[in-house]
Amino acid sequence: MDAINMDNWEKKSAEHQKQYRQYLQRADKQKTLKLLPRLHEEAFEQINCLQCANCCKNYSPRFKTPDIKRISKHLKLKESVFIDTYLRLDEDGDYVVKNSPCPFLGEGNYCSIYEQRPSDCHRFPYTDEDVLLKRPAITLKNSSFCPAVHYVLEKLLHILAKNSL
Repeated sequence: MDAINMDNWEKKSAEHQKQYRQYLQRADKQKTLKLLPRLHEEAFEQINCLQCANCCKNYSPRFKTPDIKRISKHLKLKESVFIDTYLRLDEDGDYVVKNSPCPFLGEGNYCSIYEQRPSDCHRFPYTDEDVLLKRPAITLKNSSFCPAVHYVLEKLLHILAKNSL
């Protein structure tokens, strides 16, 4: 498959938001879902999250009840203390980290609770699942700060362009 040039990816992603939106609205869901696992794998052969960590530096995952229970136990904190120390309720009523960057982001962009991290972190950037299509607003937002999402969307646009010739 053709390589995607990842130089200045943030600028390219900003310039291609309209094309991404149109693709996500019109995509053949079945064909796209079949492509995602391969494109996801390909993206992470090119991109090292430890060199980026934009997600951890600028945004917060949702901390669902099972996440809170698991992480507070791991940190040997009462759930209420964990919540009071690290989390706040956002406008959607979800628990998110109080501050950016994430308090669990450590030296070298390593996550200090990686094995216990929230399910949103484990699944991010959703480039191998139907969330990419089902939640286009999230996908577009993610493409602005995650090079893997940008990569997958660029590949999908490239495949679409090739197939429409």
